[in-house]
Amino acid sequence: MAKQRLIEEKEKMNPFVWFLFAIVIPVIIAITLTIIVFAVVGVDVVDWAKKTGNNIPVLSSIITTDDEARELEKEKSVQERIDAKDTEIEKLSQEKLNLEGTIERLEQQITKLERDLNVARQSPDEQETEKTVKEISSSFTKMKNEQAALILEQLDTEAAFLILSEMSNQDRGLVMESMNPEKAAIITKRFIDSD
Repeated sequence: MAKQRLIEEKEKMNPFVWFLFAIVIPVIIAITLTIIVFAVVGVDVVDWAKKTGNNIPVLSSIITTDDEARELEKEKSVQERIDAKDTEIEKLSQEKLNLEGTIERLEQQITKLERDLNVARQSPDEQETEKTVKEISSSFTKMKNEQAALILEQLDTEAAFLILSEMSNQDRGLVMESMNPEKAAIITKRFIDSD
């Protein structure tokens, strides 16, 4: 009975195991021996396999030759340089924006300092005169246009110009409308020349 069971187990041998031992292992051994023999004889089997495999449509996408490997390496190197340049360009653009902001801020500061310097350069008399002219101009704004025009006609052109220059455009227009046309024309010319 044990003998019969052993015979049945041999007959029921797994087909995969049979395929593995009968076909796959002998083919691997044959290929290995062939490669060893060619290597001893002096044939570069790996290079020959790459060239042959590169001509086969399906294998050509899997196998890379030395030329393809060099091209891929060059492409990778070029891409790395491009990425480095892009990073540098981005960094320089940001630095440019920062510097432009600094320039704008400094220009505003220069303008403010120049204004402060002009105010500081004015003598106390000029500042006092400017304050007085503003007060007088305010008084003229509160008067009737005809009365203000009569008074301004009696002043010299420069004094009338200073008082009118402190008024708003609307008030100035109403007062000049009531003035003598020749005097109004002279003062208008002074406004044009001051610009």
